Amino acid sequence: MARLRTCSLTWAALIILLLPGSLEECGHVSVSAPIVHLGDPITASCIIKQNCSHLDLEPQILWRLGAELQPGGRQQRLSDGTQQSTITLPHLNHTRAFLSCCLNWGNSLQILDQVELRAGYPPAIPRNLSCLMNLTTSSLICQWEPGPETHLPTSFTLKSFKSRGNCQTQGDSILDCVPEDGQSHCSIPRRHLLLYQNMGIWVQAENALGTSMSPQLCLQPMDVVKLEPPMLRTMDPSPEAAPPQAGCLQLCWEPWQPALHINQKCELRHKPQSGEASWALVGPLPLEALRYELCGLLPATAYTLQIRCIRWPLPGHWSNWSPSLELRTTERAPTVRLNTWWRQRQLDPRTVQLFWKPVPLEEDSGQIQGYVVSWRPSGQAGAILPLCNTTELSCTFPLPSEAQEVALVAYNSAGTSRPTPVVFSESRGPALTRLHAMAQDPHSLWVGWEPPSPWPQGYVIEWGLSPPSTSNSNKTWRMEQNGSATGFLLQENIRPFQLYEITVTPLYQDAMGPSQHVYAYSQEMAPCHAPELHLKHIGKTWAQLEWVPEPPELGKSPLTHYTIFWTNTQNQSFSTILNASSHGFVLHGLEPASLYHIHLMAASQAGATNSTVLTLMTLIPEGSELHILLGLFGLLLLLSCLCGTAWLCCSPSRKNPLWPSVPDPAHSSLGSWVPTIMEEEAFQLPGLGMPPITKLTVLEEDEKKPLPWESHNSSETCGLPTLVQTYVLQGDPRAAPTQPQSQSGTSDQVLYGQLLGSPTSPGPGHYLRCDSTQPLLAGLTPSPKSYENLWFQASPLGTLVTPAPSQEDDCVFGPLLDFPLLQGIRVHGVEGLESF
Repeated sequence: MARLRTCSLTWAALIILLLPGSLEECGHVSVSAPIVHLGDPITASCIIKQNCSHLDLEPQILWRLGAELQPGGRQQRLSDGTQQSTITLPHLNHTRAFLSCCLNWGNSLQILDQVELRAGYPPAIPRNLSCLMNLTTSSLICQWEPGPETHLPTSFTLKSFKSRGNCQTQGDSILDCVPEDGQSHCSIPRRHLLLYQNMGIWVQAENALGTSMSPQLCLQPMDVVKLEPPMLRTMDPSPEAAPPQAGCLQLCWEPWQPALHINQKCELRHKPQSGEASWALVGPLPLEALRYELCGLLPATAYTLQIRCIRWPLPGHWSNWSPSLELRTTERAPTVRLNTWWRQRQLDPRTVQLFWKPVPLEEDSGQIQGYVVSWRPSGQAGAILPLCNTTELSCTFPLPSEAQEVALVAYNSAGTSRPTPVVFSESRGPALTRLHAMAQDPHSLWVGWEPPSPWPQGYVIEWGLSPPSTSNSNKTWRMEQNGSATGFLLQENIRPFQLYEITVTPLYQDAMGPSQHVYAYSQEMAPCHAPELHLKHIGKTWAQLEWVPEPPELGKSPLTHYTIFWTNTQNQSFSTILNASSHGFVLHGLEPASLYHIHLMAASQAGATNSTVLTLMTLIPEGSELHILLGLFGLLLLLSCLCGTAWLCCSPSRKNPLWPSVPDPAHSSLGSWVPTIMEEEAFQLPGLGMPPITKLTVLEEDEKKPLPWESHNSSETCGLPTLVQTYVLQGDPRAAPTQPQSQSGTSDQVLYGQLLGSPTSPGPGHYLRCDSTQPLLAGLTPSPKSYENLWFQASPLGTLVTPAPSQEDDCVFGPLLDFPLLQGIRVHGVEGLESF
C-alpha cells in the first residue's frame, strides 16, 4: 500500500519521463482490442524483458488507466526469465483513455509502455434520406440524418447506381460522394446523372466497430425537381380596371425564369400584420393566370403575403416561400348602429346637446372617420343642411325652429352608414324613484333605482367628476336598452377618492323623462389628521381632556369612533374607545405625581390617523406636600446654620471680637496689631530707660513710588534691604498723631521687626523689620495689663544708641527680649526664652 500511495500523481505528472538509455526498451504492452464497445471488458498484458539489468530481480509492475491506479494485476515470471503482468478491466467507461504499464524507479513513477484505448458504439442506420434536383446548379443534392453520436471516428458515403428498372437490378455505378467532415449532405453533379432514368441511392456509415446503411432510395432526378419561388408584385393601377372592392387585394407574380417551360401550380398564404394571427392558405391558384384578386379580408388592414410553386402534374417538391409582400386593403362604409340621446340647455332651449355611441353590427364594421348631423327642410326637396361635422361623440348646435328631427350618420373614405333619426319631442314621461348609488370596489360604482310605471323603453346613464367641468367631454355615458332594469354597475372611468355625479334619464316612446342625480365615491379616504388634545382640568388621580371635532370633508369617510391611548413612565399602555360624537373624556385611575403620554386616534371605515402626543403630570397629594415642604424648610435652616458657623469661624474680623487672640509671632500681622492707648493709662517700661510709646507707625514699601525714608543716610538704615520697614516709637502717648498711620490689610505681607540700639543708651531707638515672610496678627488687640507685658512699665527716659551693623547680616539684631511683641510672652516666665 505504501507503493500505491507514492504513485498518487495527477495525469499531467504521468507523462512519460524515461531516463535516457535506461528503461526505453524494457517493457511492452499488448491489449486484446484497442477499440471496444463502451462498457465492455478489455484485457491487457505487460512484459518486462530479461536484459533490463537496471531493474530488481522481482520488480513490481503497476497499471494505470488515465490518472487512476488500477488494482488487480497478476504478475508472474515466464520460463524465458521475463516478468509478465496481466490485468482485466471489467468495464471500459471511458470513450478515450491511455492504459500505462509502469513501475517505481527511485522516488518517481516510471512508465515503461502505454497504449490508447477507444470505446464507443457502431454507427446507427442513417435516416430520412431525401434528394432534390436543383435546376440552378444542375446537381442532385441528397441529405440525411446521421443518427446518435458514436464517440468514434465515423465516415459517411453517398452511394448510387443507375438502373433501367425499379432499382431491383444494379447497372453502372456512380462515383461515391463523400461529404465534408461534420456535414450530412452531398451533391452529385449533373455529368453523372441521367435526368429521366432511375437511380438507386443510399448512405453508408462506417467506423471501427461496424458498418450500417440507410434504406435505398429509387428515383428519377427530374421527379425530385425543386423550383425557386416566384416574385410577388402589386398590380399597377389601370384606368380601365375597376378599383378593388372593400376587403380585397389585387396582386400578381413573376415566375422563376429557368422554370418557364415547366408546368407548375402555386399557392398563396396571408396574415394581418397586427396581432398574433396565423397564416391563412389560399390555393391552388389558376395555372395560366399570373394575377389574382384576394377578397374576404378585413378592410383598412395591412397584410403580409407569400407565394410558392411546385412542378405539376409531374412529381416535384414545393419551392420555398417567396419574399413577403405587404399590402393594405381598402375601407368599407361603416356598418354600425348609433345609440343617441339629447338634452336642451336651460338658458337657451333651442340649443341642443346631442350625444351618441356607435355599436358595431358586424365583426368587421369598418373604420369611422367622423360623424355628420344634418336636417332636411320640408319645403326644399332633396336639400340636406349639415348642422354638425365632428370626430367626437357629442355635438352642440342650434336647432332650427321648424326642425323636429335630425339625421346622424358615420362616415369614412368608402361611404356613410345608414342614417339614424333623432326626434326632438316635447312630451315628458314619469321620473325615476329612489335613485341611489354605492361603491362596489375602488374602481366601480353600483347605481340602482325603482322603475316608474309604465316601464320606460330604456335608460341613459351619465357619470363624471363633480363639480362638473365646463366641457361635457369628461363625462361618460351608456344606454341601457332593457326598460325593466333596476340598476347598472359603472366600471368605466371610475377612480378611487373622487366624487362622481351620476345622472339617470328614462327613455320612452317619443318622450324622455326628467333626469335624476346622485353623488357617490368609489372609495373614500381616511381622515387626514385627528383632533388636537387639550387638557382642561387635572387632579391627583384624574385628568379631563377635550378636543374640537374636525368638520366633515368631501371625499373623507365619516368618523366611526375615537380611541384614546395613555402610557405611563413604566411603558404600561391603556386605551378606551369613544363614539364619534364625543368631544371630551376624563381619565380615571391615574397615579399621583406621575407622568403620562396621551394621544387620540380618529377612525373611519377607510382607515385611522393619530393626533399629536399630549404629555401631562398629575398633582401631588396634600399630606405628602406638607411633609415635603417641612423637610425642605428644615434642610434650608440646617444649611444656613452651617454656613453661618463656617463664616464666623473662618473670618478673622469676626473671630477676634468673640474671644481674645494670643499674640503669636508665627501668626501675627504687625501692621494690623496696634495697641489702643487709653487716655487714663500711662505705661512705662521698667528699667529699660525708654520713653513711653505713643504710637506704632508702619512704613511699607511702594513698588512704584520711593518712600521718604529711602532718602535718609545709609548709616541710619544700616544698609538694610528695601523690604525692611521701620517702626518708630516716639512722642507722648496722649498726644494726637501728627502723621497718618499706615494700616496694613490682613492679606499684606508684614515682616518681623528688630530693635536697634541699647535700652540704656541715650537717643531714640529704632525697630527694623527683617526679611521674614511669616504673617503677624491681623487684628488689633486691647492694651495689655501691667502684669502681661514688662516693657510697658514706667522707666526713666534714655537714649538708644544704634550699634554698628554687622557685615555678616543684613540687619543688626539686639536682644530678643527687647522686641515689644515678644515681651508679652513673658507672662509664663522668661526661662524658655534663653533658648531662642
